[in-house]
Amino acid sequence: MASDDFVVGRVARPHGIRGHVIVNPETDFLEQRFRVGEVLLVARAGAEPVSRRILSVRFHQRRPILELEGIASMSEAEILAGSELRLPAAAVGRLPEGTFHHHELIGCEVRDRSDALLGRVSSVEGPMERSRLVVQGQRGEIQIPMTANICISIDPAALRIVVDPPEGLLDLNITSRSS
Repeated sequence: MASDDFVVGRVARPHGIRGHVIVNPETDFLEQRFRVGEVLLVARAGAEPVSRRILSVRFHQRRPILELEGIASMSEAEILAGSELRLPAAAVGRLPEGTFHHHELIGCEVRDRSDALLGRVSSVEGPMERSRLVVQGQRGEIQIPMTANICISIDPAALRIVVDPPEGLLDLNITSRSS
């Protein structure tokens, strides 16, 4: 993926016989990222990304159903299953203060208030209002809610997040690597 592209979703599967696709979104800004006229880069594994304009969009259970330019049949839509849908960074714009793109947080060290290393962020899950950091540490995977009272300092430029978890949170949700 080009460093100035953002993944905003992945094609899940075709929808109907006219080439529409259902998308698993990877953005909290559905209406802004998936709107008629928007041009997405459709990136299939092993192939060069292709620009496709959104001709129509509707939402079902917070998932976009898209009609993409140049895709007119179920068989053409089937080929897109698993493809990343990307937007150039310039089209994404700035986020509100205190919010971050998931990719900015992946790889950040997570430390507690005493500066003890808990691990590194491997992914961010959940919608913006209920996001959680998935941290890979020496004891296994830890999920940490992204709330201001727990994540007290987030500095993606320094690849560092400082947390102040409530008593027992870290032990409560550790998933052992051997399980």
